[in-house]
Amino acid sequence: MGVEQVTVPRAGESISEGTLNRWLKPDGAFVTADEPLYELGTDKATQEVPSPFTGVLKRLVGEGETVQVGAVVAEIDTSAKAPAKKPEPAAAPAPKKSEPERERGTAKPDAIPSPAAARVLAEANLSPADVAGTGPGGRILKEDAVAAAARPAAKAPATPNGAPSTPPQPTPHRHSRREAMSHVRKRIAARLLESQNTTATLTTFNEADMTAIQELRARYNERFEKKHGVKLGFMSVFVKAAVEALKAFPLVNARIDAADVVHQHFYDVGVAVSTEKGLMVPVLRDADKLGFADIEKRIGELAKKARDGKITFADLEGGTFTITNGGIFGSMMSTPILNPPQVAILGMHNITKRAVVVNDQVVIRPMMYLALSYDHRLIDGREAVQFLVRIKECVENPERMLLEI
Repeated sequence: MGVEQVTVPRAGESISEGTLNRWLKPDGAFVTADEPLYELGTDKATQEVPSPFTGVLKRLVGEGETVQVGAVVAEIDTSAKAPAKKPEPAAAPAPKKSEPERERGTAKPDAIPSPAAARVLAEANLSPADVAGTGPGGRILKEDAVAAAARPAAKAPATPNGAPSTPPQPTPHRHSRREAMSHVRKRIAARLLESQNTTATLTTFNEADMTAIQELRARYNERFEKKHGVKLGFMSVFVKAAVEALKAFPLVNARIDAADVVHQHFYDVGVAVSTEKGLMVPVLRDADKLGFADIEKRIGELAKKARDGKITFADLEGGTFTITNGGIFGSMMSTPILNPPQVAILGMHNITKRAVVVNDQVVIRPMMYLALSYDHRLIDGREAVQFLVRIKECVENPERMLLEI
């Protein structure tokens, strides 16, 4: 028993540092083991780190500082005992507030916003001290921050003669605002630049006729959803198609480690998800062992966690291949950037009806352009093209995946 050190935990592969965004407990507070202690942000995610010990906290690092994995950020005196709780006198019932008062509430200068609320406040250039939290203990929830950001600006202060002062107005169309780039965005930028500078990236294209998938969904989606509780989407088909192609061309599932090629005999497929903080890539572990329903459920769970700010480092670690879908934003074609140490990434795009030739006849079909970016240091053009053709064949004939032919 004595003073124990609190260190920054390992936050995933290739992550050596992060930012201590904010403390969740004041200096000198008595904390218990597993109680959220501080918020750590990396290029992968933002996560609340629990206290490893019970005792009195002594903070050694300030908010906003960059910390290395394994660095000591605090000390906890485990010999200290919890302070005795004082009985609280019964409070008289508070008078009923009017509607405007209930909306405004009472802001607390030490109120702690949730991660989602903190993002909204930062974007609206608001301080937590200006917002009334409706969560437990006055915690500021996302809906509190959204409501505060939507309110009109406060009335201008009055001048000595009683007339409201008019603040200087910026010239129309000349407004600018500077803010520090978030740690997540800085790390994303660094990794993208690193990918471009350290890989020999090429992209090959093809197109897929989505008729079979659309007919499959139209025919079975209602029964599929009734049985499994989730809709049959496009992504599960592409994940299964990617696994089939990776099995046929295992080098695409490998990675480069210095002068060695590491062959990976498992299939962890990353699915890119757009969030308020940027693109995140949660990973479907052992995707080859999952059915269509399991894939759809898992993708939905991971996407929700990512958008709610509850994604964990474990959800984002690893991955042997990545799929990104720019089509949900209307992209017709793109060249995806590799996610090192992976050596390939598949890009999906929007579905558009186009005139194509089928059996010497011009017909209208729902078509999607596919893009495969790959590291030419390991994968040759012939293998990349054949890999993408395999995905096209699986997508256009989904029954082949069911029959494993």
